[in-house]
Amino acid sequence: MTMDMLAAKWRINLSNPWHLLATGFGSGMFPWMPGTVGSLAAIPFWCLLVLLPWQLYSLAVMFSLCLGVYFCHQTARDMGVHDHGCIVWDEFVGMWITLMALPVNDWQWVLAGFLLFRLLDIWKPWPIRWFDRKVHGGMGIIIDDVVAGIIAAGVLYWVGHHWPLF
Repeated sequence: MTMDMLAAKWRINLSNPWHLLATGFGSGMFPWMPGTVGSLAAIPFWCLLVLLPWQLYSLAVMFSLCLGVYFCHQTARDMGVHDHGCIVWDEFVGMWITLMALPVNDWQWVLAGFLLFRLLDIWKPWPIRWFDRKVHGGMGIIIDDVVAGIIAAGVLYWVGHHWPLF
C-alpha cells in the first residue's frame, strides 16, 4: 500500500456514521484483503435479511444501494481517494444481491455465492470492468459490485435450478 493510500485510510473516522457504513462497520479497515473481509462481514446481515419477505429484502437492498451511493461518495471525498479498498459497502450490496438467488439457504450455497461473487469482483470480466472504469463518484464505487452481484446471482440461479450440485 502506498503512503498516499495509507494516509487516506487514516482519514477514516468510524464515529462518523457515513464512514462507519462505507467501511462495512469497520470490516474494510482490515489490513489484508478488505474486500474479501467486507464480503464475509455482509453474510451475518444477510442472515437477517432472509428473514424478511422477498419484497422487503429487495427493497432493503435497493435502499442500501441508493444510500450507499451517497455515503460512499462522501467517504471517498473525505479520504481524497475515489475507491479506496477500505470502502466495502459495495461488497455488502453485491453479496446481498448474489445471495438473493440461492436455491436453498444452506452454507454450501452461501459459500458458492461468496466465492463466485469474489471471483467476479476481483477478476472484473466484461461488463463489470466497463462499469468500473466508466462510472465515477459514489455510483462508480458501487455499480461494478452490483453488476458482479447480478451476474453471480444469475449463475447461482441457473446452476441451482438446472444443474443442482448440493
